[in-house]
Amino acid sequence: MQSFSAAFGEAFGLLLRFDPALMEIIGLSLRVSLTAVLISGLIGLPLGAILGVTRFPGRGAVLVLLNSLMGLPPVVVGLLVYLSLSNAGPLGPLALLYTPAAMIIAQSILVIPIVAALTRQTIEDLHGEYDELLRVLGIGRWGMVATLLWDARYSLLTAMLAGFGRAVAEVGAVLIVGGNINHVTRVMTTAIALETSKGNLALALGLGVVLLLLAVIVNAGVMGLRATAARSAHG
Repeated sequence: MQSFSAAFGEAFGLLLRFDPALMEIIGLSLRVSLTAVLISGLIGLPLGAILGVTRFPGRGAVLVLLNSLMGLPPVVVGLLVYLSLSNAGPLGPLALLYTPAAMIIAQSILVIPIVAALTRQTIEDLHGEYDELLRVLGIGRWGMVATLLWDARYSLLTAMLAGFGRAVAEVGAVLIVGGNINHVTRVMTTAIALETSKGNLALALGLGVVLLLLAVIVNAGVMGLRATAARSAHG
């Protein structure tokens, strides 16, 4: 077991010299999480927007379910995806288990409710403000959805950033469906858990520093987008 100060020094050394093992893990983490967020946006943004502008019987129950899904336990999602992708599961023939694709699926399931719920609230607020104007202009429901999505683009980007933060920090689900296989499915969170248990604190700390930096970047991005949205609203 390395001493605390020595581990920190070596961790920053790994970062400064762009250690290949470190960069490989970071690169895979970003590819998996960004792909999951993209998929979540393609599904969650229109889903949330439709829920924001439509009224139908049972809508309240759907919203309760959607908001509840924001708190999905990652290990439960991982287990369900594992069962679906295993040889005995319905998607077993696709042979996706223990691949980055399986990790993307698990992260997408976790992020879609977050993006959809935040989008629904944003679009519903805008819809209440502009509904009469849009109706006077003769804009149909789908045109209304597209218009409101564009008008709320800065706020919705914050929802996407929130989804990315959830995805990149996820460990339980990706460990179950990815297996933490070196050079194949090892991402930052699972590598930190493994290297800490092995006593390799330098690599674990290096990856931890990157995760913290990503958290700072995401939060700075959210604040910047909110400021931009505020300026746009008053402009």
